[in-house]
Amino acid sequence: MEEKVIVRLATGDDAGDIKKITDEAFAVYAKNAGTGDNLAALNETLEDIIGDIENKNVFIAFSGGRAAGSLRIDIKDSTAYLSRFGVLCDFQKNGIGRALMSSVDEHMIKSGVKQLCLHTASKVSSLMRFYYGCGFYAESVSSDRGYLRAHLCKDYTPDGMA
Repeated sequence: MEEKVIVRLATGDDAGDIKKITDEAFAVYAKNAGTGDNLAALNETLEDIIGDIENKNVFIAFSGGRAAGSLRIDIKDSTAYLSRFGVLCDFQKNGIGRALMSSVDEHMIKSGVKQLCLHTASKVSSLMRFYYGCGFYAESVSSDRGYLRAHLCKDYTPDGMA
């Protein structure tokens, strides 16, 4: 039986769970993208995460009462940037990522955001497929961080449809 997924905005009490999710997810990301351990996500502290919770929209997903995934959104006027999207390995392919994105879409529309962007490793086909399936498109690709990163965007139309 599939567990019900609950997504909500994070609080400071969630920082430890978010750190665990981020550390695991980005260790896998680094391996798959070939970045080595040179990712800022792998070096952040609990204080960094608490700062993001206080200054950004940080979402956390639970399945079966356990923290399973998280992501962060930084909104600037009518554009937003998604970062630190991760789902624990034990919970992948169970709808956690989709539930997080659905909550983000609702939040972006309510907030009047016209475009949501992110960067991801363009050589990791599972990530590219996931984001394309969520309505993102590739705006550009660069190697400014030492590996190929796609800059993906998703537009929200005035009628509220993503």
